[in-house]
Amino acid sequence: MISDARVPLQQQPYSTAYEQMLEKVRYEGAYPTRERADEAVRHVLAGFGRQLTGDERVDLAACLPLEAARVLTTQIPDPQPLTGWAFVKDLAARSGASLATTRWDTGSVFAAVTAHTSPDLITRILHQLPTGYALLFGQAELTPAA
Repeated sequence: MISDARVPLQQQPYSTAYEQMLEKVRYEGAYPTRERADEAVRHVLAGFGRQLTGDERVDLAACLPLEAARVLTTQIPDPQPLTGWAFVKDLAARSGASLATTRWDTGSVFAAVTAHTSPDLITRILHQLPTGYALLFGQAELTPAA
């Protein structure tokens, strides 16, 4: 999509794929407006971009609508990824939202992310990250017996 430099970025129309992603997030999260869904997507994907590295990061970005991929890939990954719960706490601290709201946002956005990717890619992502992310993606967190 070619953008008109005279139109501020926030006023440029979103791609159809991103609009569909926002509608999925809006539905999953029961958000009252598309703007609230967009806020959740940008906040969660920016945080996730600080956690995800390597081929999984590249492959996930390739699956997402361009607007979402940009949010994910403009973040510099942290050298030490956070556990799933620490990820939620970090997002809450950065946004000033409650832990419950942030957890809800994360689940809503990750449900839409899952809809854009293959189960294989989600599995690869979950194997790369510390514990706690499977639940955020709506999956059971299975651990081997000791």
